[in-house]
This record gives sequence, C-alpha cells and structure tokens, in this order.
Amino acid sequence: MELANRTTVQEFILLGFEVGKLQQLLLLVFFTLLYTLAMAENITIITLVRLDTHLARLPMYILLSNFSWLEICYVSTTVPRMIFDLASSHKIISFSFCFLQIYIFFSLGSTECFFLSAMALDRYLAICHPLRYPQIMSPNFCYALVTVCWVLGFVTYIVPVTLISKMSFCGPNTIDHFLCDPGPILSLACPPLATAPLVSQIFMDVLVILGNIVFVVLSYGSVIVTLMKNSRKGHRLKSFSTISFHLMVVTLFYGPVAGLYVVPSGEIDSSVIKIVTVFYTAVTPFLNPMIYCLRNDQVKEALCRLWRRKTIFLKRKVMV
Repeated sequence: MELANRTTVQEFILLGFEVGKLQQLLLLVFFTLLYTLAMAENITIITLVRLDTHLARLPMYILLSNFSWLEICYVSTTVPRMIFDLASSHKIISFSFCFLQIYIFFSLGSTECFFLSAMALDRYLAICHPLRYPQIMSPNFCYALVTVCWVLGFVTYIVPVTLISKMSFCGPNTIDHFLCDPGPILSLACPPLATAPLVSQIFMDVLVILGNIVFVVLSYGSVIVTLMKNSRKGHRLKSFSTISFHLMVVTLFYGPVAGLYVVPSGEIDSSVIKIVTVFYTAVTPFLNPMIYCLRNDQVKEALCRLWRRKTIFLKRKVMV
C-alpha cells in the first residue's frame, strides 16, 4: 500500500475511552475477560466440529466452524490493542499500522457479512428445497462457499483503503476512537478529500452492508413463508426455533453496523460511536457461540459423544 508523499502525519494518537483510573481498570478487566471467553467459546465450537464426525459432515456446522474461526480473527484485530491501550499510557499507532488495522478489520467485517448471507442461503435451501439440499450443499460446495466469502471480504475493501491511505494528513493527528476507523481518519485529512469518502461509502454501505442485508431478508423471508404454508405444527416450531437464533445473530451484527455506517458519522456523538463499536467488535463474538449452541440439541449430543469417547479412552489407558 503506497502512502502519499505529501503526508506529514507519521503516527496517530488513539484517545480511546476518556475515563478515570478506576473506570479504566474496570474496563481492562472486563475486556480481558470478554476476549478470553470469546476465544474459548469459538475454539470450543471449532474443536467440536472437527472431532465429531457427524457434525463435520453437516453443511450448517461446516459453515459455523469457519464462522467461529472468522470471529476469532475479528475480535483479535481490535480487542488486544484496546486492552494494551487501557493497560498503558502509550496510545500511539503508526501510520502504516493504522491503515493495516483498517484494512484487516473492515475486510473481516465484510467477510462476516458474506458469511451471514451464506448461512442464510443454507437455511433457505434446507427448508425451501429439502430434496435438493443434500446434493447442492455438499461438503465441497460448502468449502467453496467459505472460500468465496473470504476472498470477497478481503477484495472488497482494497480500493477504499488504498484511496484513503494516499490522502494527505496535515494534522492534528488525534483520533477520538479506540481503533482506526475511516470516519475519524477522513476528518483529519487535508482538503480536498476527492473521491475517497464517496468510494468508501459505496463499497461499505451499498455493496457490502445493504447488499447482504437484502439477501438475508429475502432468504429468511422465503423461509418463513414456506414454513407458514407447508410445515406441520411440530416441524414448524422446531424450524422457527432454529432460524430465530440465526436472525438474532444477524440483528446483533447488522443493527449496530448499519446504524453506524449508513447514518452519516457527523450526526452521531463520538461516545455513542465507541459504545456501538464495542458492541459489534467485542460483545457479539462472545454472544454468537452461545446463541448458536445454547439450545442446540445436535451440539449437546456431540458434546456427550465426545465426553463418552474421552471417558472410554481414559479407562483403557488406566487398564493398560
């Protein structure tokens, strides 16, 4: 990524959470605990799907295990840096690292949008086309779908980040946020801003967020219509229970993201922006594994099978 020659700012200062020492300590403990739990939950899902041969063949769990790996990457892009800044007074981030964080963070966010669409497609095919579902959603197709999500996610934000990084930043170099974000960054750029803000908004708001929201709404809308028309009451309740968890995850992610990036940033207070950003960067990766697996019978059965295998293995080891 080539940086503009006119750039005079070589580093940025992240203001983070402007609170007292005690509140800062409490936030440090809170985010450390939240990050540890989020990592443990998502690693557990990945391990369970990999070790259980039954879950490893099911399309939904192939997607879910890869989604958990995405959540690990996503939360690790911002929260460790947030914890570091809370633990120290050094809140300086270099120009290059700041734009690297923007690219990785928004690429992972875009990838999550595509993953949510892929999981919506899986539920649509499973409920609306059950006879064709096993042939369409084969393991090979699932892994191809996962690859497409990752590629699209990381290709989408190359152009906006490159354009913004080539702009001139004359100072001040203070970012009123705990991470590098295009909105605060663009406010520090020297005029004229050219096409970078417009291109960034088109790629982020229209192509990624709104495009995937429309796809998800249409997919789950079709699922709900199909269930209302064709399903027996018992099957309908079970299917509604399953997709309700998916819809909850979609709402938790798209609600704050759409509110933050579709609404012009000038209309939102910086403290509100920080709270909303904390929610979708740190809280949702912690909540998602619990939402997907809390009342999931297949996950509970897989845990029981894994526990029995461990018990048998330990007994044999003791006998030997």
